[in-house]
Amino acid sequence: MTQPQELLSLQSVSKSYGPVPVLHGIDLSIQDGEFLTVLGPSGSGKTTVLRLIGGLETATSGSIRLDGRDISRMPINKRPFNTVFQDYALFPHMTVAANVGYGLSIRRKPRADIKRRVGEALDLVQLGRFADRYPAQLSGGQRQRVALARALICEPRLILLDEPLAALDLELRRQMQEFLKSIQREVKTTFLFVTHDQEEAIGMADRICVMESGRIRQLGTPHELYYRPNCEFVARFFGDNNLVAGTLSVVDGNLRSIDTALGRLVCSIEGQPDLRSAAEGTAAFAVFRPEALHTATGDSNRFSGTVSELAFAGSSTVAHITVGKERLRLRLPSRAEGSPLQQGETFDLSFSPHESHLVLS
Repeated sequence: MTQPQELLSLQSVSKSYGPVPVLHGIDLSIQDGEFLTVLGPSGSGKTTVLRLIGGLETATSGSIRLDGRDISRMPINKRPFNTVFQDYALFPHMTVAANVGYGLSIRRKPRADIKRRVGEALDLVQLGRFADRYPAQLSGGQRQRVALARALICEPRLILLDEPLAALDLELRRQMQEFLKSIQREVKTTFLFVTHDQEEAIGMADRICVMESGRIRQLGTPHELYYRPNCEFVARFFGDNNLVAGTLSVVDGNLRSIDTALGRLVCSIEGQPDLRSAAEGTAAFAVFRPEALHTATGDSNRFSGTVSELAFAGSSTVAHITVGKERLRLRLPSRAEGSPLQQGETFDLSFSPHESHLVLS
């Protein structure tokens, strides 16, 4: 298999506004042709990363390199990137076709060439018949596709997307997630997508970069972050993991015990050398997903819990389980005849050591 080529890298990039630091020595490599999502809560620094790459801000220290060349001080109009904003930033007095072709017009491309490429770009985003309409005559999803066509038409090396779906309703947002990913695969352009929405990140990204307080906490595939968060912050922010606090106990092969309020639990430490070498008594969390918790009893990690709340979520039902002072989540497939559990019911629970892991506190 051909190794992906690096397109862009941030090397020890920091950013401060006066005395206030917002990024702390960021190192990030973006591969040519990938869909990379930068995910984090408000104030995590994710939009600052996008603005630094796009040239809307200048780093306080560190460098941004395109194909190995430092572009940290390169003007916006010289960078081979385009940005799709949350508010679309379309010209209201211009037709759809004029908006899409604007970048080519200011580059003084021949009119025939502009007309042809505008037609191709609008066909790509399935808006060919809307060329003569104005932005106010379009839906939010259609305006978003116009903004995407305008970004694509100049054939940039990288497209920066700054929470472009935040203003759309839920169903349209899901449709646009699928649409953006399909377009990215077709045109093979590198996308850097900024969002605070975990579902968007999981649904579209090849890799996800999770940020908190101006630092990268974890970088990996959606599957890696979903099942193997590497720290407490990622485990709590990314998805709805159960976390049970305790202190580390014995190591047994690729398993390690943790003493908790639920008793001694056994979790996987495969691929986690820091958990293998950490001293007994070190504070840590057992992490396991709601779907890993089972009502059937097992040989390991067994305890009793009481249903305190049931929440129907369409294809699944989430039960909130009270175990002493701990509050856990159990997810079960929904049934037409209703939930197999009843509020107030007490029953045995267990989870497999191989469907769980540990993170340091």
